[in-house]
Amino acid sequence: MRVHLGSDHAGFHLKEALVARLAELGHTPVDHGPAEYDPDDDYPPFVMAAAAAAAAESDSLGIVIGGSGNGEVIAANKVAGVRAALVWSEQTATLARQHNDANVVSVGARMHSVPEAIGFVEAFLTTPFSEEQRHVRRLRMISSYERSGELPEASPAAPAS
Repeated sequence: MRVHLGSDHAGFHLKEALVARLAELGHTPVDHGPAEYDPDDDYPPFVMAAAAAAAAESDSLGIVIGGSGNGEVIAANKVAGVRAALVWSEQTATLARQHNDANVVSVGARMHSVPEAIGFVEAFLTTPFSEEQRHVRRLRMISSYERSGELPEASPAAPAS
């Protein structure tokens, strides 16, 4: 699988470790930068390039990395077709794929050790979308809003038993 990566200076070393691990696992990592450590760099160009590439290729995923991962997930989610999730455990990484069909994962390099973060990414990459109808319905609502700007109607409340 092609995996697109982008980071800032805070995520640079984790990105390098992930590129190596992804190659070991047989994936094709595509590094959108930065190419070298620069403590003054700005993450949006690198992160948005990785997110855009992941969204453009239906059979690829993306990984964005920063200090906390918060700015990166916000930037990635500005790219049309991206469903980026900030993960902080293997469970949140798994649920991002199973329930939200996330195509980009965001990791905070200052929040986790390299082995922990690699575990989150591996869980993300190996988990398929569940395709359960409730999740499909919710994603359809989100996609519709992205296109139209019209809020979805709330589902009627279930009757009390």
